[in-house]
Amino acid sequence: MIVQSIIGNINKQEVDFDKLEWIELDWEELNKRIIRKHTDKGREIAITLDHNTHLHVGDIVFQDDNSIIAIRTKLEPAYVIKPTTFTEIGKVSWELGNRHTPCIVTDSEIVVRYDETLETIFKKVNVAYEKTERRFETPFKYKGHHHH
Repeated sequence: MIVQSIIGNINKQEVDFDKLEWIELDWEELNKRIIRKHTDKGREIAITLDHNTHLHVGDIVFQDDNSIIAIRTKLEPAYVIKPTTFTEIGKVSWELGNRHTPCIVTDSEIVVRYDETLETIFKKVNVAYEKTERRFETPFKYKGHHHH
């Protein structure tokens, strides 16, 4: 099957989740215009988009009476850090920033991509953390920086 456009997004419309098939992509693939993949139910899909179009999590690329095919990112190993004091927040933030580690910060947690060397920091700071898997809806932003 070849699809050439995005026809909606599951986050912006009502969807029958029983009919949903997923195409799982790596972050880098969200910016590609031409992709050939299989859905989680085994259907082969070729996506060819216009030059100025790229995919987002939840985009619907096919829909008929029996099925809906949408985009999601792959599960990635990650650490979820749960500081409980200002001291823990400050120390773990300083350590992550000092290493230029991209993170996603919410009201209750800090999430970083898995890197086994980070466990030493978490233990040093004595902050609660867990290794888990997440599907990220926003990309990690890497900011270039060098010390003078």
